[in-house]
Amino acid sequence: MNVMDEYGVMVAMRSIRSLCVYCGSREGVDPAYRQAAAALGRGLAQRGISLVYGAGGIGLMNVVADAVIAAGGVSIGVIPRHLAALELKHHGLTETVLVDTMHERKQLMFERSDAFAVLPGGYGTLDELFEILTWKMLDLHTKPVFLVNAAGYWNPLVHLIDQVIGQGFADPAARHLLRVVPSVDALFEALARLTPARSTAQQAHLA
Repeated sequence: MNVMDEYGVMVAMRSIRSLCVYCGSREGVDPAYRQAAAALGRGLAQRGISLVYGAGGIGLMNVVADAVIAAGGVSIGVIPRHLAALELKHHGLTETVLVDTMHERKQLMFERSDAFAVLPGGYGTLDELFEILTWKMLDLHTKPVFLVNAAGYWNPLVHLIDQVIGQGFADPAARHLLRVVPSVDALFEALARLTPARSTAQQAHLA
């Protein structure tokens, strides 16, 4: 089943069972970033959505994972062996997958996820975001990608995307590869609109 998003683009409804979260290995200077990461982790656990992320035990990555674990949720981390050896990995995850390269990490995170959310972060976060957007632009996937604009952190990036399009280096349709949401609450509202509602019979079966 398809639905119309806020841009007037038809998107496929899908059951969001796992969410890949890209975010910083540092916490940043604004407490709002940490608050958003913690709220995202709690919200995932409360909704029964598994966290898929880079298995980090530092920065916002650690905050998200700790919040998922504290709320009884499922946390899946994927990390290259050379980073795990530097003791950067989280040691309390539901599942940790060790891989050989960063490329394998990103591929496996993609395969294990139904959608993507991007919190504030640095070069690594931007690398992950633009790779998953490029794959989408090339029709390699149709999974939703959300930019969580906590405390307006991503405003300059949104302006840069407008600049890229305005200067003719991308089609206007490229703007719709990425959905910008102002908060974690708005993210969960958007995810809920993508998830097919269960029928009464299905609800009774699950009760």
